[in-house]
Amino acid sequence: MTQPFELPHFYMPHPARLNPHLEEARAHSTGWAREMGMLEGSGIWEQSDLDAHDYGLLCAYTHPDCDGPALSLITDWYVWVFFFDDHFLDMYKRTQDRSAGKAHLDRLPLFMPMDLSAPVPEPENPVEAGLADLWARTVPAMSVDWRRRFALSTEHLLNESLWELSNINEGRIANPVEYIEMRRKVGGAPWSAGLIEYATAEVPASVAGSRPLRVLMETFSDSVHLRNDLFSYQREVQDEGELSNGVLVLETFFGCTTQEAAEIVNDVLTSRLHQFEHTALTEVPALALEKGLTPPEVASVAAYTQGLQDWQAGGHEWHLRSSRYMNEGALRASPLGGPTGIGTSAADTGALLASGERRLRSFTHVPFQRVGPSRIPDLPMPFEVRLHPGLDAARPRLTAWAHATGILAEGVWDEDKLTAYDLVLCSAGMDPDGTAEALDLSARWLAWGTYADDYYPLVFGRRHDLAGARLCTERLSACMPLEGEPEQVPLNAMERGLADLWRSTAGALSPDRRRALRDAVDVMLESWLWELSNQLQHRVPDPVDYLEMRRATFGADLTMGLSRLGHGLAVAPEVYRSGPVRSLENAAVDYAMLVNDVFSYQKEIEYEGELHNGILVVQNFFGCDYPTALRVVNDLITQRIRQFEHVAAHEFPVLYEDFELSPEARAALDGHVDTLRNWMAGILNWHRGCRRYGEADLARRAHGFVPDRVPRVPSIAGIG
Repeated sequence: MTQPFELPHFYMPHPARLNPHLEEARAHSTGWAREMGMLEGSGIWEQSDLDAHDYGLLCAYTHPDCDGPALSLITDWYVWVFFFDDHFLDMYKRTQDRSAGKAHLDRLPLFMPMDLSAPVPEPENPVEAGLADLWARTVPAMSVDWRRRFALSTEHLLNESLWELSNINEGRIANPVEYIEMRRKVGGAPWSAGLIEYATAEVPASVAGSRPLRVLMETFSDSVHLRNDLFSYQREVQDEGELSNGVLVLETFFGCTTQEAAEIVNDVLTSRLHQFEHTALTEVPALALEKGLTPPEVASVAAYTQGLQDWQAGGHEWHLRSSRYMNEGALRASPLGGPTGIGTSAADTGALLASGERRLRSFTHVPFQRVGPSRIPDLPMPFEVRLHPGLDAARPRLTAWAHATGILAEGVWDEDKLTAYDLVLCSAGMDPDGTAEALDLSARWLAWGTYADDYYPLVFGRRHDLAGARLCTERLSACMPLEGEPEQVPLNAMERGLADLWRSTAGALSPDRRRALRDAVDVMLESWLWELSNQLQHRVPDPVDYLEMRRATFGADLTMGLSRLGHGLAVAPEVYRSGPVRSLENAAVDYAMLVNDVFSYQKEIEYEGELHNGILVVQNFFGCDYPTALRVVNDLITQRIRQFEHVAAHEFPVLYEDFELSPEARAALDGHVDTLRNWMAGILNWHRGCRRYGEADLARRAHGFVPDRVPRVPSIAGIG
């Protein structure tokens, strides 16, 4: 069969290396697969299939430094995961039997007990037998923290196969943001990262959940999956009828040719590798200092990072050689006529030069360019806007609160700005049916968050004062005490406002919900430090990193947490953590934050010299102009609200059945969907109705500090 496109030049700066224990791993995995029942008689594989796929070669490339027994165990894990994938395809995807597929998946976590002394069921098929054997052989060498993380990534890998099956059933191709998120779970790279820890060094629990380590894993994940999508397009899309492939997703989203989509996928892959390198070289060392990691812990993180890098290089080499994938011509000689042996894919000079040009572009944006006025396209909004009847009465109450906290006296805002921004209008649309007290509380949270979001870049950004911003963040977090923690005396308006909001909101919450609320505020505060760090480096962020961090800078976790407060105990936490709920919420947040980027483009790019705007990120990534980038962003806005509607209409009913939810829980989640509809409609209505983003308003107000007022900044001693 003719290849559907020519493979692009891949950016791969690190040469692959081959583990000397390759033959030992090949022989062991073959015997193990036969013992587990995966070969002759399984109906899935014959010996010839296992030989052709050569998972021993994959693991020898991707884990070049571990010893023979460790390489054999890791190879067994990969034999198992690929067998699971082919078994699930044959048994459930081809037959489109979702109920049987779910029953199969529901049993698998039973074979991964945290306590190895706990009994497990008798395996009923090779997938269960293999998992039971591997778990018992692997986890004794690892900590309980690693076991939990690895079990969770394994469950994600298994359970999200239902998402792929559902999309096949519906004939639906995901949008790009949805695809990246779900591919991480379905594709298994986070799972692979856990085995890298086994082969190299376990990540210290104190930093395992931190942003730098999370970004290393996610960029690794995205790069592995996007590379696989390029090599597997022919097998997955043309042979298997698979719809979960990045090339197909971008081909559909952009309406371009398959070759053009493949080149875009490779550009995203390159950008993710750049992000990996940037994080490893800048954020990880800073994290080690901030957390006070010991020398052995620093060495563990370094070994793990090297392991992720080795996996990238080795996985690429394996794709070039495995019969499982489309790789005709991929081992062609380099443009300079260089060698073509193991590891020489890292010598593709053309790919390296093109990558350097893209990397340079991320650091050379010229700020404060004339771009206005912002162009507002026909933005989709299928939901009715309703406003709280107490809107007019609430406006003066918010002004009085802002005066009482001092928000209007520090030089960032004055009453003119507060009136123009009309944040009560936003709250009135987001919650049109709440009480007057709920409207006031919502408006105060919005006012505080918007003020603080303005304060950080204006005060700390202009001074290049990342240390001061970190101190401010620590003090703000301390304004939200949990049980047994002392109350902090506020020193400025931000602290007074947050302390007041915390007392008003958290007092009636359970300890777990109170902690979740503080965590949500902390996530938002930390994301503003990320923005400041990029600003100091003058770096336009990577598109995927931007979208994910933008949810945090937008306060998504905080907003969603507040919207759930009225649901009581009707909905269990694991339901909120489920794929459909997170997908629904992320779609709503992405819609709102990208709408904000559209309206705020002139304000941020021309008046503030900002680098964190979705339109600018698209311009930088594609090297295109403002109108072209705006069309791409508007298309993505449209796709995200369509996904919201799709999840609510099609995935929530299945979720209700899967979790066997009570009528009360179903009503609560239906109410959550309605809340998010109001939330999106209210936010769009506010952008259209406030005076924060219009060109005339910007010309009058967007000139930094309020005249004759200087913001009060806490000193390093925390006293001024």
